[in-house]
Parts: sequence; C-alpha cells; structure tokens
Amino acid sequence: MRKLAGTVIALFLLGALTSACNSPGSQGGNDPAIDSAGTYASDLTFLREYVPDVVELVNATGTARIALSGKYQGRVMTSTAGGNSGDSFGWINYDLLRSKMVLAQFNPVGGEERLWVGPEGGQYSFYFSPGDSFQIANWQVPYLVDTVTYELVDREENAVSFTKASTLTNYAGAKFNIEIKRKVRLLSDDSLRSKTGVNFQGIQHVAYETVNQIRNTGSRQWKKEDGLLSIWLLSMMKPSDETVAIIPFHPAADIDSLITDNYFGAVPKDRLVRKDSVLILKCDGKFRSKIGVSPRVAKPYAASYDYERNVFTILFFSVDHDGLYVNSKWEIQDNPYEGDVVNSYNDGPLDDGGQLGPFYELESSSPARELKPGEILEHRQLVVHAQGDFQQMKELAAGLLGVNLSEIKLP
Repeated sequence: MRKLAGTVIALFLLGALTSACNSPGSQGGNDPAIDSAGTYASDLTFLREYVPDVVELVNATGTARIALSGKYQGRVMTSTAGGNSGDSFGWINYDLLRSKMVLAQFNPVGGEERLWVGPEGGQYSFYFSPGDSFQIANWQVPYLVDTVTYELVDREENAVSFTKASTLTNYAGAKFNIEIKRKVRLLSDDSLRSKTGVNFQGIQHVAYETVNQIRNTGSRQWKKEDGLLSIWLLSMMKPSDETVAIIPFHPAADIDSLITDNYFGAVPKDRLVRKDSVLILKCDGKFRSKIGVSPRVAKPYAASYDYERNVFTILFFSVDHDGLYVNSKWEIQDNPYEGDVVNSYNDGPLDDGGQLGPFYELESSSPARELKPGEILEHRQLVVHAQGDFQQMKELAAGLLGVNLSEIKLP
C-alpha cells in the first residue's frame, strides 16, 4: 500500500467520485438507459465492451448464467436465473467502467462477489499505512484486490480458475508473501442439493460456489502478534426501497456484545430491527450502515430479499465458532481477533455528498490462521439467487431461514 498525497485524496473524494457517482443523467454510477432494461443480456453486452476479458458460464438450459472477469480479480460481475432476458442481479458501475478511469483509493466497478483480505481497520489493517489515523482520507484499498489482473489458469465446462502472487504489508509493518487462487463453479441442481440439502428444482434460480485460497509463499510463519489475514468475500447487489438483508443468529445471553451495529455510527431503529434470532437491515442504498455477527452465534448462511422483484438471495459459508476472526473496525482494538464472520453493508451518501454506489452487500469471512510457509488458508462461499412469485419465495425463506417474509418487511 502507499500513502496518498492530499491532492490525490481530494481529487478522489471531490472529483473522481463526481464522475463515477453523480454524472448527468445518472445516480450512483447507473446509466438509466441501461439500468432501465435491467436484463442480463444488457449487462453482458455492456461488460463485453468495457471489460474485454469477460468469461461466461451457462447451465445446460441456458437459464442460469454468470459473468466473470480476471481483470477484476476473478470476481463474479453479475448473474441471472432467467436466461438472457432475465434480471441481472449484480450491481455494475456503468459510468466508472465507461470512463476507463482508475481511481486513487478504490474502484467501485461493481460485481456481485469479489475477494478482499481482512482486516480493514485496526493495528493489523491492510487498508491504512503505519501511523495513519483511521479516516477515509487515509483509506487505501490494496491494489491486489482492486486493480490487479488475475491470470485465468484453467477453464472447464462450468468452472474457471484464477491466480495471482503478491506481497501485502499491514499497519504493523509485517509483510505477507502470498499466492491467491480462486475457482468459481456454476452448480447443477444435483450439486446444489448435495451441498445445501435444499431442493431448488421447480424454482427459477442460479447457484455458484467460489473456492478461495491464500498460500503463505514466504519464509516466515505468520504470528498473531504481527497480525494475520482473512479471506473476505463481498458482494455488490442492486438495492431497492423494498430490499432487506436477513442475518440469522443463535440467541445468547450476551448477544449485545456479539453483534456489531455501529461501524459507521448508530443505525436508526427504523432501518435495523433485531428479533429473537435474526437481524433485518434496510438495504435501499440511501443510508451508509453496516452490521456484523460474531462467529460465536452466527449461523452458516445469510440472505436478502427484494420485495419489488421477488428476488431471494442466500449465501452459504462455514463458521468456526472457536476460530480467530479479524476485527475490521476503524480503530486500534483491544481484541483484534474477535471480529465478525458475516456482515451486511448498505451504501449511502458520504460526508462530502458523494457516494460509492448505491449498492448493498452481503459478506462472509474466513477465520485467520498462523500459516507456516507453504500452508494454505481456504474459504468457500455458495451463492444462490432465487426468483418467483411471493408465496413461493415466502415458503423458501421460511424453510431455509425460519423467517416469515410477510413480517420482516421494513417501511
């Protein structure tokens, strides 16, 4: 990472974001002419023009499709459950991609699943230089997970694999020599049922699994006292006035200490509702907020529901209830390894009036490990988008999450 000069920061915050987020005729980087179509075919056509290495995976019937890019770290840019004419689920920053600009701190090009590394904040952060205060002006997304192209090393009928080697330095000055490997596989109905125990047949859906690995290619063993890293998978999906994130958890006596709801300040009560075993966060892209749940009480899945389009999205991931999870809060921490395993982020205006999105995210993280040279850290995530009539989605949500969609819609 590098420390940015004040003039570059100012250009990013006050100038470049204007192009990416507030250009004439658009809101948050979305061109109305493209966004109004809202179809996968429209987005794929756009991506092929401005992201020349797009790879597409398609199931046998042509209904389930995903588009990926090695230029953007092997991320899933978007997907659909309804073929070329179906809804496109990933959020894409059309204006930023069209401009071909490379922004200084972070390039929010979009994509519904991307790989980052954690922690974001704290004494072992990979997003702040040693000694810097934890302010947005000092925040720098590592190039390895933002602008660096990953090499496509294998292509199968329904899967692609990417790799990249690099070095990262954390806030404490520790260096990490790593190799990243990422494999994305489009899942068949049989494979999906085998992995989740859920039968999605008869429901319009698309499902894919990503297998993400980081190998210690250096000569030293990573130690807690120097800082450790985690694999962090984040989405960028389209918000609506009627979208909510649904984060289940196991009830516990000390639950208040195991849920983080103040990453960017307190979330208003009408935007975050906590029930006995689930958090409901409004995801309309209009108020910057983030929540997280500790691995001690998290369940191995999280979801969202868009009441406007009847889109049910669910993430499956593993939870190590006794594992070390890095803390990403923007402060020096008393407990740097008591972070979250699952998060949801709702984008909104920044203090200067600019905005990265609008989008919302569901996120999962791996535990951190003291890897010896040659050892590998792996994190898998399975993403399903299902779409259908409300009653059908209501039954699916009740069976998977134990929630009633009729009772969790936020005003």
